[in-house]
Amino acid sequence: MTDQEHRHRHSHTVDAGNPRHHRKLAIALTITSAVVIAQLIGSALTGSLALLVDLAHVITDAGGLVMALVASWLIRRPPSVRRTWGYRRAEVLAAGLQAGLLLAVAGFAVVEAIQRLVTPPEVGGQLLVVFGVIGLVGNIVSLSVLASARDENLNLRAAFLEVLADTIGSLAVIVAALVIWLTGWTRADAVASLLVCALIVPRAVALLREAGSILLESTPPGLDLDAVRTHLLAVEHVGQVHDLHASRIDSGTAVLTAHLVVDDACFHDGHTAKLLLTVQQCLAEHFPVSVEHSTIQFEPADHAEQEHAICQR
Repeated sequence: MTDQEHRHRHSHTVDAGNPRHHRKLAIALTITSAVVIAQLIGSALTGSLALLVDLAHVITDAGGLVMALVASWLIRRPPSVRRTWGYRRAEVLAAGLQAGLLLAVAGFAVVEAIQRLVTPPEVGGQLLVVFGVIGLVGNIVSLSVLASARDENLNLRAAFLEVLADTIGSLAVIVAALVIWLTGWTRADAVASLLVCALIVPRAVALLREAGSILLESTPPGLDLDAVRTHLLAVEHVGQVHDLHASRIDSGTAVLTAHLVVDDACFHDGHTAKLLLTVQQCLAEHFPVSVEHSTIQFEPADHAEQEHAICQR
């Protein structure tokens, strides 16, 4: 396969470094930074824990968006001899860091909320409504910017989930503010904080789990290796399948390697080229997860014994 054919074949995967993604993240970061300034002023004026937690969450969002923006830029850098996949793993590392930050914010908020349930401080309800609405509007605009691209890679999904959780947090702040304003029950502020934490943690854990799955090179979700093995064994001239491995480089790039024991005649009649095309088309088109990056090694029946002998030297 020529280098040109190789590049063509590998161009069908998700374009994690699409400039459109970079632009969306930059817009969302600008809006989120404005919300940070507004909520910083609001938390100082109102003394609200819910708004402070939401502020910490928004700051985490901003940090996460910065990481996502940097990752988006790194992903666009071309592969090199030293880094043959380029910086595709940058999106996974950024998503994992964002998840870790979210969990840290949630841990702080739970401890502080419990303390405020026991000893509730004074909270200004009317001002809290104003700053809650400011945060909500900013988050809705950011969500609208990121929504269309949220499923295109893990990096954007992480950014979208953070802003989504913060939007719900802003709603909780507004509800708590209304309760305090209308009833004077200041513990509503701590309750709203705990609600925000309950929304943050499951999303952060799910994001961390997926990032960890990619870094540990687990089999891509939706790809059944037993089914792959069975299907490959059904290909004419293939007698055995071993050393079958599948993983993901990033959220959209599945890779697979396999050793196939084929009829000895295939090495003499030139049939291996056709067989390789058949196997790679099968992997790319037959399964729910398209495997367009595959490395296949054909072996004669006695190769395993020879390989074992080499390993013993």
